[in-house]
Amino acid sequence: MFKLTLLDFSIIVGFLVAVVGVGAAAAHRSSRSASDYFLSGRSMPWWLLGISMVACTFSCGTPNLITDIVRNDGVAGNWVWWAFLLTGMLTVFVYAKLWRRSELDTDLGFYELRYSGRAAAALRGFRALYLGVFFNVMSLAIGSLAAIKIGQVIFGLSAVETLLWASVGVGIYATLGGLTGSIWADFFQYAIAMGGSIAASVYLIRADVGGTGVTTLAGLWDRLPADKLSFFPSVEGGDTALLVTVLVLPLAVQWWNVWYPGAEPGGGGYIAQRMLAAKNEKHAIGATLLFNFMHYAVRTWPWLLVALVSLVALPKETPQQMVRSQAWLSENAALVQTCRSGGVAVSPEARMEVRYHTAAARGHGALAKAFPEVEDAFLRDDIAYPGMIARLPAGLLGLVVASLIAAHMSTVATHLNWGASYVVNDFYLRFIKPDATPRQQVRMARIATVLLLVAGSGAALLLQGAKGAFDVLLQVGAGTGLIYILRWFWWRVNAWSEIAAMVISFLVAVVFKTVAEPLGLEGAMREAGLLSVMAFSGWKLVIGIAVTTVGWLAVTYLTPPEEMAVLATFCRKIRAGGPGWRNVERWAASRGETVGAGDGRSGLPLGILCMMLGCAAVWGLLFAIGYALYGKWGYAGALGAVAALATIWLMRLVPRIRFG
Repeated sequence: MFKLTLLDFSIIVGFLVAVVGVGAAAAHRSSRSASDYFLSGRSMPWWLLGISMVACTFSCGTPNLITDIVRNDGVAGNWVWWAFLLTGMLTVFVYAKLWRRSELDTDLGFYELRYSGRAAAALRGFRALYLGVFFNVMSLAIGSLAAIKIGQVIFGLSAVETLLWASVGVGIYATLGGLTGSIWADFFQYAIAMGGSIAASVYLIRADVGGTGVTTLAGLWDRLPADKLSFFPSVEGGDTALLVTVLVLPLAVQWWNVWYPGAEPGGGGYIAQRMLAAKNEKHAIGATLLFNFMHYAVRTWPWLLVALVSLVALPKETPQQMVRSQAWLSENAALVQTCRSGGVAVSPEARMEVRYHTAAARGHGALAKAFPEVEDAFLRDDIAYPGMIARLPAGLLGLVVASLIAAHMSTVATHLNWGASYVVNDFYLRFIKPDATPRQQVRMARIATVLLLVAGSGAALLLQGAKGAFDVLLQVGAGTGLIYILRWFWWRVNAWSEIAAMVISFLVAVVFKTVAEPLGLEGAMREAGLLSVMAFSGWKLVIGIAVTTVGWLAVTYLTPPEEMAVLATFCRKIRAGGPGWRNVERWAASRGETVGAGDGRSGLPLGILCMMLGCAAVWGLLFAIGYALYGKWGYAGALGAVAALATIWLMRLVPRIRFG
């Protein structure tokens, strides 16, 4: 445990009081109806929603995840989530206006707007529980896992104690304030969190933390291998596995065919919830555009810098050192077994040595030495971030801890409100009590919020590392993304398509989780040379995508299309346009009707162009900042110019987007 001073505690307590006050202030407005509780009366401006969106993803688990990635795969490893910018910009310029045009209470209401019959109702109800409870609890657990590690490193709390303390403040303001409270708290928390992360990165580079001798950026770069700093994976020695896994796969396939919270192809989840809360379509687009700039370009580098410093202050073992620790464990197998079985006859020194070699065999020996109070199950690379933060001086430590608490509370409150909105609007009101009064709806929302908080905290106790949990969520959503893109523009997608995609992707994930290891699948693929092409995690994702996509396409053509009348109504309301609705247009024309999508101006080509320009602007800015930090001013200037030109061109095209 690292000692917090009275100043640190004063900063943290002051922050918590302010955040809870925001939730309490919004309680009266949010109590009027479910629409006010979940959508803030559809009155939110773009700038507030955009900051709220990025704050939602500013979990205290995100810097832990990025640290985990950097320590294993270098800066280039972040392409596993940087690639989702393509999804984000597609949502900005194609789907944001369509979502706001739908005027739905939740994105799951889409199912009974787009599809028909019992299948549509069943899909809506099942997705309400699948996403609102199961998937949402998993997301909450990942954030809570980070809180556990921060609590153990900085406060010396047990996992259960950390979860109890972490749940109190967020439970109060999320339960009372609804979406309005969450959004305004997000705005306040984002400022604190961003300031804290920048301050931490600056101090840790200049302060010679851990006696590393690093006091400048140039000194840090000199201590790190080039492959850890590169923006793109190295292919030296002919090994393409890292290149394919962290760059080619995310850019070529993952971004459009994997559903992930906050980066849903076609929009959805809490991003859609905030788009639906916007004043109008323009505010929905502005909010999502601001979100993508802030999410990918602005907030990334402070975390990357801390992760890179951790590689010097808390270095990973070399392959040779890992082999030596594995040999030590084998030679002392009896002692190791006694320690693991809880034997009392083992000295504390022997226990610490077993603990060290167990961690060092995985590359975490320095972490085991630095954090003797952390439970063995949580000794993973992601704990290096709170470990570095704990080395900050008094006052600054309090500010940064407050910023991490802010990030945790913001993300948890978002997931609680989002999940409760599904449970209430798409399950309780739709199937249990359609005539519930506004007061009953809000009461049920608050009950659901509390239950989700408890379930998410409990699930966190079953997790160990941030990257592993991230991969599980990717695997569960593998192969479903394409259907969420096409359903807006292709009449043939039906409710059974989505049911098939969801069931197949889940079953594939379960098979990989439960059967792959007993069958020795990874070993067989290694012997076949497949792991030299792509890592096992990448192969699992590709197989999941292929099986799920083939499955839902087959089901689509083997089942009848939706009722034409329902599709025509959808077209009139959404006005997505494009060739995918030609059959519906012809059906409507045969009855002397129009569906509002046959003017040949779907806006899709313009939206795609804006999407690509948006990606060029954000990635250009991201890498320009990086090269400037590396001291490579020529590259920084060139990429900065690319970002500026793309932004100027984008701003000239945006007025041509059709609204209304």
